[in-house]
Amino acid sequence: MENLVLTDITDRVATVTLNRPEALNALSTELRNAISQTFEELSDNNEVEVIVLTGAGRAFTVGLDLKELGKERSSTTKPYPRNLIDIMAAVPQPIIGAINGYAITGGFELALMCDFLLASPQAKFADTHARVGVVPGWGLSQRLPRLIGLNRAKELSLTGNFLDAPTALAWGLVNRVVAADELLSTCQQLARDILTTDPATRAEMKRIMEAGWEADLATGLQIERQATSAHDRAQRPSQQVAERRANIQARGREQSKG
Repeated sequence: MENLVLTDITDRVATVTLNRPEALNALSTELRNAISQTFEELSDNNEVEVIVLTGAGRAFTVGLDLKELGKERSSTTKPYPRNLIDIMAAVPQPIIGAINGYAITGGFELALMCDFLLASPQAKFADTHARVGVVPGWGLSQRLPRLIGLNRAKELSLTGNFLDAPTALAWGLVNRVVAADELLSTCQQLARDILTTDPATRAEMKRIMEAGWEADLATGLQIERQATSAHDRAQRPSQQVAERRANIQARGREQSKG
């Protein structure tokens, strides 16, 4: 199982690679279990603060293993006891998706479980649920319209057509399109940028953004007000706040030089 998902932890950043390239990282029961186990373990790992998720070879993942679904390939492995969508939702660390190639159906859904996405020019997204006769079960029907708009989501899901990387960028599905040989290093640099922020504050910001995204605006604003009040009461001494401000100013000057 461990070979199906490779995990490298360096300086508090975990790079997780789906490692079934000969099958375009198709999500067999074994691979799904390995992903679930990996993210459960990382969720509890205090030495990991940011996660980068990518795929080996030409695909991020092409989704569920159709040979397994069609009984062409049997599996005696029992499914993981917890649903992958619940495991991913409970991960406290930010997850950056490095979409290196095909992200199809279940693979598209796995990408949407990340906090944000970067893509290589070779990345292609597709929702083929309607073509294979399966209703989404990992959140695509709800997340995708919220990200790119209902009409665009309907176009993708009802046709099953592919979405290329430049269009995914234009539609707001991915944050950037990066050269293939720079994709992973760019995501890892963004992870290091995240590490320069205050852990408690960024965790709370991630939480309230996600909670507000699932609510209406009025409820979201109330969530924010409550979080702000609680965070202010727990603030550290003014000396540490001043030190943070000085670090921000120094970072701004350094980036201006670049």
